[in-house]
Amino acid sequence: MSNELIENQNESAKHSSAFNRFLATVEWLGNCLPHPITLFAMFCLFIIGLSGIASFFELSVIDPRPEGTVGRAADGVISVVNLLSAEGLRMIVANLVTNFTGFAPLGTVLVALLGVAIAEKSGLLETAMRSLVMGASKKMVTFTIVFAGILSNTASELGYVVLIPLAAMIFHSLGRHPLAGLAAAFAGVSGGYSANLLLGTVDPLLAGITSAAAQLIEPGYNVGPEANYYFMFVSVFLISGVGTYVTEKIVEPRLGTYNEKEASIDLHAQKISHVSANEKRALKMAGLSFALMCGLLALTIVPEWGILRHPETGEVKNSPFLKGIVAFIFITFAIPGYVYGRFAGTMRTDRDVIKAMSDNMGTMGMYIVLVFFAAQFVALFKWSNLGTIMAIKGSQLIQTLGLAGPELFIIFILMCGFVNLMLGSASAQWAVTAPIFVPMLMLVGYSPEVIQAAYRIGDSVTNLITPMMSYFGLILAVAVRYKKDLGIGTLIATMLPYTIFFIIGWSTLFYLWVFLFGMPVGPGAPTLYPAS
Repeated sequence: MSNELIENQNESAKHSSAFNRFLATVEWLGNCLPHPITLFAMFCLFIIGLSGIASFFELSVIDPRPEGTVGRAADGVISVVNLLSAEGLRMIVANLVTNFTGFAPLGTVLVALLGVAIAEKSGLLETAMRSLVMGASKKMVTFTIVFAGILSNTASELGYVVLIPLAAMIFHSLGRHPLAGLAAAFAGVSGGYSANLLLGTVDPLLAGITSAAAQLIEPGYNVGPEANYYFMFVSVFLISGVGTYVTEKIVEPRLGTYNEKEASIDLHAQKISHVSANEKRALKMAGLSFALMCGLLALTIVPEWGILRHPETGEVKNSPFLKGIVAFIFITFAIPGYVYGRFAGTMRTDRDVIKAMSDNMGTMGMYIVLVFFAAQFVALFKWSNLGTIMAIKGSQLIQTLGLAGPELFIIFILMCGFVNLMLGSASAQWAVTAPIFVPMLMLVGYSPEVIQAAYRIGDSVTNLITPMMSYFGLILAVAVRYKKDLGIGTLIATMLPYTIFFIIGWSTLFYLWVFLFGMPVGPGAPTLYPAS
């Protein structure tokens, strides 16, 4: 063996070792964090204690809002409210229940999930996904897999449990490396988590948290679930294209030719279930019901006399349609799901529909507990005025540094991506960071809708490289089927190119969309605050 080859191997081992040490450090740091529910409980205690200390030192700022603004004190000063005082403790006890029941994301997410449950349990979503991926031409299979992965995030478990293993099997059947198929699907499902052609459960979830944060500056400000729809719709095609490029030009060549001896399972025993004639018929009927439903809905919103337009102005902005968008998310999934179930034979009676919804709600126990503590944290942060004061101080610092354009959002996106490495839940992370950064960036001059869109980029792209992502262990288990000695470092190294290209491409799209063309990120969503 030549000296040059030995040196190259030593250098490669050195870099691999350094990278693995870095990954081990990230994993260790993440494991040091308590469960998100415990984290929120600790944050609540921290806010109560901090409010007492800040009140002792009489921390305050001048309210930048004009006189006469709702919620502005007569003296124009915002002071810390001491939650450790008798009055503060009475407020906490008296509002414990209403903080929880009035937390906007709770009801909206649960209602939307009832519809998704019907579509998922009937088999509609799984069949649609298999039909989309397995019906693609060989040239388009990579693009289709990434595309299907993005669409699957309307029912997150489906993408992880069904599409990712299916993509690995399809790549192997085509003589391509199965881990490249796995990586492509994972990139779509998790890296493109926030993008979609339809509104999903993540939209009302984030919008509710953003609304609560925006109300620290403007009481009554409401961010609708559709706030980022335009931007996220276009993002689907960007992520699909970038994901395809990374898979075929970087990941697959790096993996090389697949050796079946590396597998830990009998690959010949794997079978890809094709869509049956009965499933195709049921899928067509579900599609027809969806089209008819969209047609009827269009009659209520498109014509000037549409009954779901604003009753006074006649506009779509602030109309019952947009305010009730969660109801339409429910219907969009529930009706086609039930129609599919009837024709496929998976839902024969009303009991099947009820069981589908109740079973899905049974899996939401962890989320409901998380929301209880997150709601208390958001309320305490608001009552104490700490969030408002931090936002004003932070916005003043940003203005002093001269950060007010694209560079400000690049820093924000990178920061969200970094935090996501250790706090993988989109709702948990946003519940913590939104009360600080939404008011701060509003005071600099940007709308909550634009701020939320930027957050969704950072939150999505690093899902691929963090062991803290809830389904990371599942992905690793599927990968080991095809490479028995595969470790966490190999999986993260495989996904890292997607993270890098996604964050560059998506941030560029954001810059072009917001700063160059000045287009709204969603229906009626302003770019600047106050809206000009």
